[in-house]
Amino acid sequence: MPSAAFLLAHHGGGARGTLLARYGQTRRMLHAEVEAKRIVRVRQGVFALPTTDPFVITAAAHGGALTCLRALRLHGLWVLDEEPEAHVWLGGRGREHPHPGCRCRTHYHAGTAPLGLAPLEHALVHAFHCATAEVFFAALESAFTQRLLGRAARERIRARIPASGRWLVDLAREDADSGLESLLRFRLHLLGIDLDCQVEIPTVGRVDFVIGGRLILEADGKENHDSSAARHRDRVRDAAASALGYETLRFDYAQIVHDWPSVEAAILAALVRLREHS
Repeated sequence: MPSAAFLLAHHGGGARGTLLARYGQTRRMLHAEVEAKRIVRVRQGVFALPTTDPFVITAAAHGGALTCLRALRLHGLWVLDEEPEAHVWLGGRGREHPHPGCRCRTHYHAGTAPLGLAPLEHALVHAFHCATAEVFFAALESAFTQRLLGRAARERIRARIPASGRWLVDLAREDADSGLESLLRFRLHLLGIDLDCQVEIPTVGRVDFVIGGRLILEADGKENHDSSAARHRDRVRDAAASALGYETLRFDYAQIVHDWPSVEAAILAALVRLREHS
């Protein structure tokens, strides 16, 4: 018989005792597991692993599943922001359960909500309604890039959001190397600037974006460009690109996320120079 801890691990870290009972776990057995500290009782009839994320436990205590941006991060997606409170999906007819220190934000989107962590597709749809368009877009591209969603899932998500937002799903690609690239492409798309993505250039290698055949844009995430060896490699690539007639603009996380006006100004000025010399 599978242990309660094993079952909880396979149900998002938290579950109702009624679900555990289907696999032979009696109330006495669950009480013994709680006493041995192998599982915790979240509230009457609800259990979780001691290692379960605190926000998932909070959502279970509230009566539903953690959703929106914190859920997306737990699913492994690149997320620009996180909510300070737990967003809890209760399904269409769920019931809230008061609990100490509750600051939860409740969602009653259609469907049957599990306890613990909302499934990825549901969390993305909920994030569309809660977050900004660019935050949703970056998370969506992260899911596609990691192959966590297929074509059928893409179409289901597209069908479940308002028609006014479906262009975001259509714009999303499956080859973005980072959320920074997603943000950069999204914001330039709003400016009417078309980009060639993930372009292979002889003697240079693959670059993030090329505009107008001559302007290279690179979005440098801290994790990939925070060492002297990485910075040296970037300079070698930029020199090789310059020898071929390219101009390279590099932007890091802080610039793209916190100082976008200067990034936009630099790109627009470079495009003016490109037109003047064409």
